[in-house]
Amino acid sequence: MGAARPVLVVAERLDAAADMVVDQLNQRGVAVMRFDSADFPQHVSLTAGHRPTAAGWEGTLTDEHRSVRLEDVRAVYYRRPGRPLIADTVTEPYATWAQNQADAAMLNLLSALPVRWINNPHHDRIAAHKPQQLVAATRAGLRVPRSIITNDPDEARVFAKTAGGPLICKPVLGGRLDTGGDRQLMVATHRVDAADFDESVRLTAHYFQEDIPKKHEVRLVVVDGNLFGGTIIGTSEKARTDWRTDYENLQYGTTEVPDAVGAAVRRFMDSYGIVFGSFDFAVTPDDEWVFFENNPAGTWSWVENRTGLPIAAAHADYLQGSST
Repeated sequence: MGAARPVLVVAERLDAAADMVVDQLNQRGVAVMRFDSADFPQHVSLTAGHRPTAAGWEGTLTDEHRSVRLEDVRAVYYRRPGRPLIADTVTEPYATWAQNQADAAMLNLLSALPVRWINNPHHDRIAAHKPQQLVAATRAGLRVPRSIITNDPDEARVFAKTAGGPLICKPVLGGRLDTGGDRQLMVATHRVDAADFDESVRLTAHYFQEDIPKKHEVRLVVVDGNLFGGTIIGTSEKARTDWRTDYENLQYGTTEVPDAVGAAVRRFMDSYGIVFGSFDFAVTPDDEWVFFENNPAGTWSWVENRTGLPIAAAHADYLQGSST
């Protein structure tokens, strides 16, 4: 890879956002090594050592095509990589133990590199917690929906009366239901009626919020303080409730971010020590921005593809080191 300091791109093989960032870096002549943690340890080799007088870990990361020295890395783009896969010849319980060892080694060694990150995975995990996000957003100066997490149907009914209007229910933890085979089911945000609350509420934690009236929604992508606002208008009831459930009935555009919202979003990011975030906002008929959540590893390639906003270039600026 020559003398140029490389950028590590740690992501799944099929990731459009990572593809776009790598393309931008390639256009600038920045050396890149891209790999998926799922290829470690079977197809990726890692050796790292630490001397008592050294500033950090030193060593090599190698796959079938290229090799980089850890001390030469200039930045890491860490985006939803898979977990290490252990050879089938290793049986349980040793396979799970070996996977955990490989996962910890790769994650913690990379996190120890004193370089630019989008985002450091340790910060990323904390920043992904939805209940804590509402606290951080409120402290930063953003409006958030009235919310309750409960498994008590009586408390849920009291909350519904207090909210005084329609409610939605959403997962506390994102992810998909594995229904067997190759099919996975997304648990979408959906409207609920307090008249239907019964003892089944006690079966798990439920995350209820007031249903915010929307003129449109905004997927606000933040990269190193740069704000890219993509608007989403749902033209069906499903799309207006959760736009991820009805892509065929969406209209896209761009929007300027109000100064007060932008300043609050930057404070929110600083509180977590992250430089990238993919925010979901509703804009009310009165043009008030209401924060729903931030995904610190959220999707954004479709925002650039639909709107032309230069999000990949902003990533490359930061990873290259050309941003301030």
